[in-house]
Amino acid sequence: MRITVTVDGTQYSDEVEPRTLLVHYLRETLGKVGTVIGCDTSNCGACTVHLNGQSVKSCSVLAVQADGCEITTVEGLARDGQLHPVQQAFHDNHALQCGFCTPGMIMQSIDLLADNPDPDEKAVREGLEGNLCRCTGYQNIVRAVQDAARHMSPGAGPEAERVSEARETSAIGGE
Repeated sequence: MRITVTVDGTQYSDEVEPRTLLVHYLRETLGKVGTVIGCDTSNCGACTVHLNGQSVKSCSVLAVQADGCEITTVEGLARDGQLHPVQQAFHDNHALQCGFCTPGMIMQSIDLLADNPDPDEKAVREGLEGNLCRCTGYQNIVRAVQDAARHMSPGAGPEAERVSEARETSAIGGE
């Protein structure tokens, strides 16, 4: 089956087997290996990407379900050599140890901040519940998300703008 998707701003059109998971399409066909496979069962969140501006676990979405959609991976966040504010905050706050969960945590954090630009600790922890880190106690991750919130004005930044636009388009199309 042929699908056409826009991934990190570039349009791709490929033949895929109907059973191919989005995470496998991204990694194996497009080489987007920043999106990692942790559990393949939707439990860990390591494979989180944005699909039309919403966080999804790409191991639970078929590639054919993404046909016609816009997908943003962790590799598509940096602009003009500058890390996205959430990526920078994760770096600055040492919000990673082994780094395996980091791409999914960052993608989910961006979605969280698009919905709540000034989250308290409880809101951050609740917003990241579906993303597991087996190395940390989450404290530096929470600190990083709150630091990113301080450095981003509500809805600011190219990814936040794309998330907002995609959500508006989805809402309009869904009416």
